[in-house]
Amino acid sequence: MCGVSEPRLSVGLRQAGPIPLDVEFGCDAGQVLAIFGPSGSGKTTILRSIAGLYRPDHATVRSNGVAWTDTASGTFVPPHQRAVGFVFQEYALFPHLTAEGNVTAALGHLPHADRRSRADQLLRSVRLHEKANRRPQELSGGERQRVALARALAREPAVLLLDEPFAAVDRHVRRGLQDEVNALRRTLDLPMILVTHDFDDVVRLATHVLLLERGRAVACGPMTTLMSRPDLAWLREAVGLGAVFEATVRGSTNHGLMLLGFDAGTLLAADRRLPTGTTVRVRIPAREVILATHRPEGLSLHNVLVGRVSAVHRDPGIDPVIVQVEVGRLLLLAEVTQDAIDRLRLAPGTPVHALVKSVSIDVVTTDSGLGARDSVTTT
Repeated sequence: MCGVSEPRLSVGLRQAGPIPLDVEFGCDAGQVLAIFGPSGSGKTTILRSIAGLYRPDHATVRSNGVAWTDTASGTFVPPHQRAVGFVFQEYALFPHLTAEGNVTAALGHLPHADRRSRADQLLRSVRLHEKANRRPQELSGGERQRVALARALAREPAVLLLDEPFAAVDRHVRRGLQDEVNALRRTLDLPMILVTHDFDDVVRLATHVLLLERGRAVACGPMTTLMSRPDLAWLREAVGLGAVFEATVRGSTNHGLMLLGFDAGTLLAADRRLPTGTTVRVRIPAREVILATHRPEGLSLHNVLVGRVSAVHRDPGIDPVIVQVEVGRLLLLAEVTQDAIDRLRLAPGTPVHALVKSVSIDVVTTDSGLGARDSVTTT
């Protein structure tokens, strides 16, 4: 594992079957590590292994320097003794208890007299205190998931595990829950592991990403670095490649556009009527980037970024080719044909202009601090 010091949570899992596993990663406080992969790739098994609900053949799980699992030494801390908050896809609430009762049930470590006030605080943190006396069947899917989140936090966890927490709700409710989790992340000094097969969750919440396929870590690292790699064929097939980075809203034009400032300059995107100074997460799909060796004129698009080719990646038998372009410290990706590579003589070091339509830029509102604490340990 890389890194100077041991992260808050470090995990290494290996076995041949029945569920193949070959992963090693770390996650520090304030980080959200999204484990992203198709169904059946072992995502939930990793969470269950961290929580002590599953025992792989070879495993190490350490939290704050303390071994929870170490198969080499025979160490195994039972699940109820691990400081883990676990939010399940299917909520797993007690149907006969109220929202307050479900949260209070996880507060057994507190004196009885303090439990009700603490449950109220936790329900307020997820904006559900006004429905404290309602049972799960009287709550919407999003509200039930917020109760589950408050209950997970009631254990005062050292790590928070989220297993497809938004899968059972519609897209509108999903966005609201993503905002809840993102707001909580900024107030919690602990690692968060998010399992998902929805790339929207990754773009909106993750600071770091572990790409998983058939139980094997395909790639792991900071979000900005990973999304700008040209060689991730699996990600290309699943959701399409594209750079993800942070920018700041610098204002709006009189023509329905907003100005986004980032490390290497500015971009114009479709106006979202966001206040100046708002931090946003930007995604530019590789297939929406056009490359030119000379600055073009007479075009309808607004964004022409000056850069230099840093890598050209070809997958045998697959066209288009993926070109990585350095624009300051930003790494953009562009999908181009082999014919374009030949005609423009594109190779590492070639100066280029990257053309991006304003309507092709995906903008997500977030103050998640994507670039913060990029020292996640990976292999």
